[in-house]
Amino acid sequence: MRRFIFAERNGIHIIDLQKTLRQIELAQKLAREVILRGDNVLFVCTKRQLSAIVKEEAERAGALYVTERWLGGLLTNFQTVKKQIRKLKDLEAGSETGGDFENYTKKEQLLMGRLRDKLARNLTGIKNMGRLPGLMFVIDSKKERIAVSEGNKLGIPIIAIVDTNADPDLISVPIAGNDDAIRSVELIARAVADAIVETRREAPIRQEVEESETSTYSSDRGMEPAGGGGDDERRRKRRPRRRRAKPEAIAARLKTGGEGDAVAAAEEAVGEEGEPEA
Repeated sequence: MRRFIFAERNGIHIIDLQKTLRQIELAQKLAREVILRGDNVLFVCTKRQLSAIVKEEAERAGALYVTERWLGGLLTNFQTVKKQIRKLKDLEAGSETGGDFENYTKKEQLLMGRLRDKLARNLTGIKNMGRLPGLMFVIDSKKERIAVSEGNKLGIPIIAIVDTNADPDLISVPIAGNDDAIRSVELIARAVADAIVETRREAPIRQEVEESETSTYSSDRGMEPAGGGGDDERRRKRRPRRRRAKPEAIAARLKTGGEGDAVAAAEEAVGEEGEPEA
């Protein structure tokens, strides 16, 4: 952070605001490029005194947000998170008037309502995230180190408000500022949100397409197929199923002939069943 510090007085570091302004302009430029590309932006802030501000700016810009708690593996294990999002949507649809909840008992409705509230508390801001975001905007890079680590693993560019006690080398566009002050966070968040809103007016409307569940992230091997192979490979590995003779055919042959005929009937029944599947 030395390059962003103007001076030090009485043990307090003073940030160079000219460099901060230059970084805000770079962040706005990066946000415009991401929106024009058709991707979305994810706002991340789990501080209680700042979460309401970040949530308001994210909703105004039509962006995604996480303000309650960062779920471990939210990005690197996104296929599992998508299942929870789908479950949340089903529970919300069932709790509406005329939904499926009316067919359950009161106790079951109470349990499903609690599960819906629990999922909504953590997943409401990313309920419409059909694929990984194209950009992350993090308020405190040191507090949200897990989110920053997951974004770097997946190659997602990150804009973050970096205080003097954080490492700016982990961030794509670090913005030097006080990440605890309400006014500074509100000012920077509004600047990024304004850039997103202006770009959405110019950008063409694109339909949100969900990512297929054919890939998953591994910390050792990176991105790899989810099933470890296609249908053809699974079909080749399937063991052949043995065909047994029909008891009716054997019993009918025993009535007319001896044991030798029974063996012939068994062989004939196996032949009628056809060859074993590969």
